[in-house]
Amino acid sequence: MEPVLDLAGIGFGPSNLALAIAVEEHARPVRARFFERQARFGWHRGMLLEDATMQVSFLKDLVTLRNPTSAFSFLCYLRDRGRLIDFVNHKNLFPLRKEFHDYFEWAAERVGHHVSYGAEVSAVRADGDGFEFSARGETVRARNLVLATGLEANLPEGVEAGERIWHNKDLLTEVDRLKDPRQVVVVGAGQSAAEAVAFFHDRFPEVEVHGVFARYGYSPADDSSFANRIFDPAAVDDFYGAPEEVKQRLMGYHANTNYGVVDGELIEELYRRVYREKVVGRQRLLLHNTSRLTDVNADGKCVIESLADGGRVPVDADVIVYATGYRPADPVRLLGDLAGHCERDERGRLRVTRDYRVVTDDSVRGGIYLQGGTEHTHGITSSLLSNTAVRVGEILESVVRRVRQAEPELQVVK
Repeated sequence: MEPVLDLAGIGFGPSNLALAIAVEEHARPVRARFFERQARFGWHRGMLLEDATMQVSFLKDLVTLRNPTSAFSFLCYLRDRGRLIDFVNHKNLFPLRKEFHDYFEWAAERVGHHVSYGAEVSAVRADGDGFEFSARGETVRARNLVLATGLEANLPEGVEAGERIWHNKDLLTEVDRLKDPRQVVVVGAGQSAAEAVAFFHDRFPEVEVHGVFARYGYSPADDSSFANRIFDPAAVDDFYGAPEEVKQRLMGYHANTNYGVVDGELIEELYRRVYREKVVGRQRLLLHNTSRLTDVNADGKCVIESLADGGRVPVDADVIVYATGYRPADPVRLLGDLAGHCERDERGRLRVTRDYRVVTDDSVRGGIYLQGGTEHTHGITSSLLSNTAVRVGEILESVVRRVRQAEPELQVVK
């Protein structure tokens, strides 16, 4: 019989992976387990394009901003892989996305004893000072829950994914099914959309690639030094304590640091391709600005409609890729009836304390913590890597404080 868990992490992406590492490094023993429905660790595998780089410095890895001496840092990973000197000589703050994913897998393997894969969590209920739930046929009890269930792929209303309609998250898992495509449509104006356009243009030398977006052109991300302060740990305190009106202004002012924007070098590369094709007289990269996709059929037939003059271009696409981002899922939805005990503000958003704990009524005595779904309270870094290392440290310290105040231990029932 194992003692009750101090914390149970639901979901095991980068956020709860960072929390597992913090547990491993904590001075006080913390009884923790993490439950992931996937069979193994994976993070946006469908977009691990060969040349795609991170948009965040390697120093904002899983641990460094919390513990610069950690053996789980990206630099320690590089040393272990035999590439530390090569990376230093590369003089680059932004690793390949594939390399950073390999770093995540390396770290996940080292804390694998904390994780149950292939474990879907269900039947969560309050139980004394904590919670009880089922996972892979086991009944688990924990004093605190940390929810890191990620975001949901966003598709326009009325559009359903299928054989010829994909969300960009499935790009690499689906692309091998394409045999000599003639026309491809990519919808969206952000980084993933631009990457998908470049990917199809490179991979299929004969394909005609249509990029469709409502803007006049791809907009560059603001990664200037002062603007990047919105990702600083101190910015979370500023945002959390600000009036609602100020919160809205800050999100509006700095949306172009993260949302719907593209790396400047990629913008320039795509422009070079368009111009080069105009010069040689064979244009197969077609960017439709101020446009939208309409009349979309499951067989790939669609119409690109100009928002400016109403002009319509019919396309018979082999595949339509929607790089239309993600939408926040209700992070407490998996709690079932227990979600009704979580307090919400006048806009229906969860009330969350500074330590990322959901405010609940008195019938819930355990702590429910969120990694993601707190943008309205904690700002733009709610679901981003930039503040992950610091955030998990704050959550863990809060959990440890609560455990110290708890009543005698419960038991995990096998």
